[in-house]
Order: sequence, then C-alpha cells, then structure tokens
Amino acid sequence: MKNFACANCGSRVYFENVACLACGYRLGFDAATLTMATLAGPRSAGGAYRRVGGKARGRVRLRYCANTVHGVCNWLTPEGDDSGLCKACDLNRTIPNLAEPGNLKAWAELERAKKRLIYALLRFGLPYEGQPPAVRPMTFDFVRDAATGHLDGVITIDVMEADAVERERQRQHFQESYRSLLGHLRHESGHYFWTVLIDTQGRHEEFRALFGDERQDYPAALARHHAEGPPADWQNSHVSAYASAHPWEDWAETWAHYLHMVATLDTAEAQGMEPRAAGLTLGAIWPFKAYDIYRDDSFGALMDRWIPLTLAMNNLSRSMGHDDFYPFVIPAPACAKLAFVHEVVRRGAG
Repeated sequence: MKNFACANCGSRVYFENVACLACGYRLGFDAATLTMATLAGPRSAGGAYRRVGGKARGRVRLRYCANTVHGVCNWLTPEGDDSGLCKACDLNRTIPNLAEPGNLKAWAELERAKKRLIYALLRFGLPYEGQPPAVRPMTFDFVRDAATGHLDGVITIDVMEADAVERERQRQHFQESYRSLLGHLRHESGHYFWTVLIDTQGRHEEFRALFGDERQDYPAALARHHAEGPPADWQNSHVSAYASAHPWEDWAETWAHYLHMVATLDTAEAQGMEPRAAGLTLGAIWPFKAYDIYRDDSFGALMDRWIPLTLAMNNLSRSMGHDDFYPFVIPAPACAKLAFVHEVVRRGAG
C-alpha cells in the first residue's frame, strides 16, 4: 500500500481513514486516481465535496459511497454517478442482514478486506468487469451459514469468517498455517481470474504443465482431500497443503500467495523498511528510487526482495513472542507456478 498525505496539512493518512486526525479535513479514497482525496465541505446539505489540492480530476466533485452511512466504506464516487455506490461496493450482490446482531461489524470487516483486494486489482489493471457473455462480472455474496467459494463469477464468503475466534477455530481444525479474511478473498478471486486469464485465453496446456489437469473430478478431489488430507510430500511442490487438493485449488492458492507478496512488498517499500538480498545489510533503509511493483518488477527481482523481507519479519515476530509472520517455504516447483502467475498477470493487465 502506498503512503498517502492530507492535501491540506501534509500529515500522513491511511487507506481506511475518513478524516485527517491532524487538521480534521474529510478524506476518502478516489478509485479513479488511486489516491486518498482531501475534501472541502459541500456548499449545501447533501451536496458533493470539492477535492483539495492537486490538479487530478480537475473540477469533478465527489460524493461518498452510499454505504458510508453504515460506517463500512470510505470510497468516493463522481457527483454524477447515479448508482451512489463506489467501484467496490457496486460489486456486492448480497450483504449481511443488518437487522441481525453482529452483522454490521462483520460487514465492515468484510468490506475492509474486499477494498484491499479491489485496490490491488486496480493497481494491476486486471479486468473484473467480466467479458459478456462468456464471463460474468465479479460479484460478492456476504451471507451467514454459507459455503465460502466461487461459482460463475460470484464470490461467496460466510459472514462467520469475519469473526476472529471462529476463523482461528477453523484454522486449527484444518491445520492451516495461515488463514485470514483477505486471504480468502484473494484465493476466491484466483478462481475468477482462472476463467478470465487462463480459460478464455486458451492457455490450458501451459497451465496443465505446471498445475496438473484441471479436468479431473473436482468434487471427488475435494472430498478425498478433506477425508484423507494432503499427500505426505505436498511441501515439495505446493505453497500450501490445500493447494494439493486439485489443480484449480493449486492455482487459487498460488494466485493468493502472489497477491500477498506484491501487496506486502509495496507496503514495505513505501514504509522504507525493505531489506534487499544483494548489496545491503539486512534491515537497511531502502535507498533506491520507488517504482510500481504492480507493473514494473520482474519476477526474479520480486523474489530477490521477498525472501530477505520475510526473514526479517519472521525474526521481528519471534522477538515479540509471536509465531512467524510468514510460515511458508516455497519449493522450486511452486516458485515456477508463482512465476507463471506473474507472467499471466502482466499479460492480462490493462
């Protein structure tokens, strides 16, 4: 995540902020410019805000997303947008029943994670609007007592995944080293983009050479995985145990892992805390010019940056008495899969 600053006072502000804590000016995320906008108040009740500072977007006035009234969104829309919803909230097909206790808090957690996913897709320039009639737009169902998954463009997330206690119980039950709400969303988006970037592009043979034949019985493969667990040697070729269940799950787990890497490196560089593999003492302040890791980096350069960063973060976590920040080891076959995802993303970006 890039650093943002208040255009009125210059103080640092963050992706989820709705106001500058230093000067009190209103803030919102402008998806058209991928920046946090500082806003001057509307001239009348219910009017649109004027963006403070800079020349971006000229004289376009901005409104908050309609879901801002629920405290679940800080994204902005142009004044003339009839939908009233931002680019991210407009993707929702179903939201939790807000009459049920706890659902508003859960929805806020779900939206916070989803906004980071959509931010990354915008930074990559990846198409999530669909390619009718073959591919539907990416949409979201946030519902209680549902199976988390993806089907025909719809990503379904069980509301209980927003409960930290329940999520930890599930993590231990499935013997997972890592489980998060954002991880779920990144994983399920991988299923969506398999259709967009592999299936519709006819890249099946390239995919099968690395991940295996996706035409094998999917329900049977998942049932076998849940009944028998992963093969004993899964760590030799997969990023996670679940990735060994089926080639589609291998792709989705690898896709999510790649998004983890890029987003974390982007944040580390912005914070000036990224150690580099060659030429620097581990932990040195990043001294080089910034560039867009979502568009400019080669996969080799990305890995050269990723490995020392995770080693440093693991040591920091242990110093605080916590488990490893990054509890993964990437074997060579999984690294080749990540490189394939990198190439597919770069080719598919707008």
